[in-house]
Order: sequence, then structure tokens, then C-alpha cells
Amino acid sequence: MNRKVVKEDLDSRIFDAVNMIVLSVFMVIILVPLWNVIISSLSSGKALAEGGFIFWSKEFSLENYRAVFNDSSIGQSFIVSVAKTLIGVITHVFFCAMIGYGLSKRYIRGRKLYVAMGVITMFFSGGMIPTYLLIKSLGLLNSFWVYIIPALFSYYDVVILMNFFRNVPDSLEESAKIDGAGDWHIFLKIFIPLSMPAMATIALFNGVGQWNDFMTTKLYITDQALYPLQMKLYEIIVQSQTQSMQNIGGSVVIETTTKGVQLATIVITTLPIVAMYPILQRYFISGMMVGAVKE
Repeated sequence: MNRKVVKEDLDSRIFDAVNMIVLSVFMVIILVPLWNVIISSLSSGKALAEGGFIFWSKEFSLENYRAVFNDSSIGQSFIVSVAKTLIGVITHVFFCAMIGYGLSKRYIRGRKLYVAMGVITMFFSGGMIPTYLLIKSLGLLNSFWVYIIPALFSYYDVVILMNFFRNVPDSLEESAKIDGAGDWHIFLKIFIPLSMPAMATIALFNGVGQWNDFMTTKLYITDQALYPLQMKLYEIIVQSQTQSMQNIGGSVVIETTTKGVQLATIVITTLPIVAMYPILQRYFISGMMVGAVKE
């Protein structure tokens, strides 16, 4: 018996040691490149051109960030990005939750047809040109709502919420109906609070997508007042590349490089999402476990 206990204790220690080594390797793989990007973005053009550093720069400089923030319209673009991300996430999650709540009820007429239609949208799309013509016919070109309305629906998110709603005990809904509650009251007061882990997970993924999206702007927006931060930073990188090409062969000391500006834009665009992740982390972990255990 003692030998068995000793063997189990030894196996547990070996497993913990291996697990710690694996986690340490993954942390190094993730943190070292991240730290290198931050340090490189804070380096001068000369230090970046010379290279040869990983953990510390030879010459620190804020010129890369000055090159990004010198554009006077950066503030407006930041507001557009925040607005489209917040409004897009809230409307997307609420719209998908409404559809998922309806499809979670097996007594709904035509439910199988609606489910089949939703599954088709997961595998097939109209393509870029038909989508552009549709957006144009709806009058969404050069409109802020082109960021919101086309992104309202995702059947993948509907399926996640639909399966989550099915796990809510029927007794809760039945007792609420006995007390005189209607469908909207049950949806808003019972199902929404109970589904916060799943909704927070969907909100995190959709928020990252909304924040990083600039293809929508390139396809449907020409008014620079509606440019999000990502589109403005894309223009700054293009301008930086043009200036670098013009300075090739000259004797002028370049304070910034295309690579430095690119790294600075990566840090600027990533920082808000990184700051939001710890807030949603507990919901994210709970949401990832949705459907993992079946009775």
C-alpha cells in the first residue's frame, strides 16, 4: 500500500514538473516576441537598421509613435473605432441572442427550415461583388451603419447561444409564465443573465474582429471622416514606406523606419484589446466550457 502511495506521489510530481516545463516554454514563445515588438517600436531608426537586439534596444526613441500621432485625424478615427466596436458588439450579441432564444424552442413552427437556412449561410456566401451591390442598393455606402448592419448576424454564434439556452431548466420558464411573465420578460430577465458567460465569449471574439477590421472601410467607405483607426494606421504605414523609398541613397538621417512605424501601429491597435481581455477573462473561460459536460 505504501509503495502504491509513493508511486502515485512520484507520478504526480513528475506530471507537475513536465506541466511546468511545457507552460514555461509556451510563455517564452509568446512573451519574447511580444517584448521584442514593444522594444523595437520604442527604438530609433538607426537602432532598427543595425538590429542585433532582442530584449533591449541600443537607442530608445519615441519618433515612431510621434509619426503615428502626428496625423490630426487620429483622434476622430479612434472615436469611430470605439463607436463601431461598442455598438457592433452590443447589437450583434443581442440580435444573435434573440434568434438563438427563438430557435431553442422546439415547438416553434418552421424551426427545422430556419435551422437549415442558417446552416447554409455557414458554408456559402454571395461573394464580394454581389455583396457590394447589395450594400449599395441598401444605401449603406459611405455610412457608419455599414459597420453595424451587415455584422448583425452570425449563425455560428446563434448555434452557441441556442445550445446554451437549451441547458436552462424548463422549470424556470414555466414558473415565470405562471407568475404572468411574457416571452420578452423571460428572455430579458432570466435567459440573458444566465447566459452571460456565452454572451461575453461571443462579445470578445466579435469585438476583436470589429476592432481589427479595415476591409469593410476599403470596400465601402471613401469618406475619411468615417475611417476607423486601423484604416488611418494603414495609410500612415503606406506614407512611411513612400518616404523611406524617397530617402534611399540620401544623406539625411532617418529618425523612423517603415518597420518601426509598423511595430508602433501594432502596439497601438493591440493595446485596447489586451486591456479588455482581463475584464472578460472569467466569462471567457466559463463560456469555453459551454456544452463540455452532458448529463
